[in-house]
Amino acid sequence: MLNLSKEKLVEMYRLMVKIRLFEEKVFELYAQNLVPGTIHLYTGQEAVAVGVCSALRKDDYITSTHRGHGHCIAKGADVKRVMAEILGKKTGYCKGKGGSMHIADFSIGMLGATAVVGAGIPIAAGAGLSIKLRGTDQVVACFFGDGASNQGTFHEGINMAAIWSLPVIFVCENNLYAMGTRQSMVMRIENIADRAAAYGIPGVVVDGNDVLAVYEATSKAAERARKGEGPTLIECKTYRHRGHSRVDPAKYRPREEVEAWLAKDPIKRFREKLLGLNVLTEAEIQQIDREVAAEIEEAVRYAMESPYPAPEEALEDVYA
Repeated sequence: MLNLSKEKLVEMYRLMVKIRLFEEKVFELYAQNLVPGTIHLYTGQEAVAVGVCSALRKDDYITSTHRGHGHCIAKGADVKRVMAEILGKKTGYCKGKGGSMHIADFSIGMLGATAVVGAGIPIAAGAGLSIKLRGTDQVVACFFGDGASNQGTFHEGINMAAIWSLPVIFVCENNLYAMGTRQSMVMRIENIADRAAAYGIPGVVVDGNDVLAVYEATSKAAERARKGEGPTLIECKTYRHRGHSRVDPAKYRPREEVEAWLAKDPIKRFREKLLGLNVLTEAEIQQIDREVAAEIEEAVRYAMESPYPAPEEALEDVYA
């Protein structure tokens, strides 16, 4: 198990369950008209966020996307403040003004999510340049989807990181669809990681539903980056369980495809592995699940009881 301690493995499982239950609760709250705007759920992709962030240090950075709740939680965010932000409450990470797609917490290295597709890539390159200029051994993990890999920011950001040997780990979460557009319709290559060759950096394809495979690939990329050897592009093959956003029924996906991917649920796979290796017992698994469920319910209570921002606060914290 990659020489990981029981404590580390259990924490990874707990984080994956926390993300799943958090997203399911957000889905429920949206249906009750309690969430302003729309939501893009991370359900099904938990192994990527947890695998990557578990291989990072607390002082490392990440940049996130419109589908960013999982990244925040995996990097150590307080679920109460994340929930409050999604519900537009003053106690949220961005005082309720950022919402679901714009959560940040610099204290844990979460440089922010952005709704603009591919926008986090040049931000990650900038953070990588900051690390190099300051002479620390931190790294930046940059999450983005398969659709973002066709944006100009992808090519410019990775090229800049490559030529300057910046400590950035580019993590492509390939869930096969950019909104409703299948990857095969917009690119001739099967593996987005193959594009790394054009920039002279390593490109790695991993099973994005295997948290340990993601952890191992990220650990190697982080070690390389800390030694000043530059960026790596990791493509994680995964699948979102729901549509692109809350209002998308995802009817463009074949039923057989959906069923095949649901059978490869990352939490179910990791749970079975932990049980098979006697890392956890069934009773311990159930106890963790109950504890996480209680934590999510507490987050909902906190968010529901928190106040909305006052109207006169609308122009506070505005910098542009």
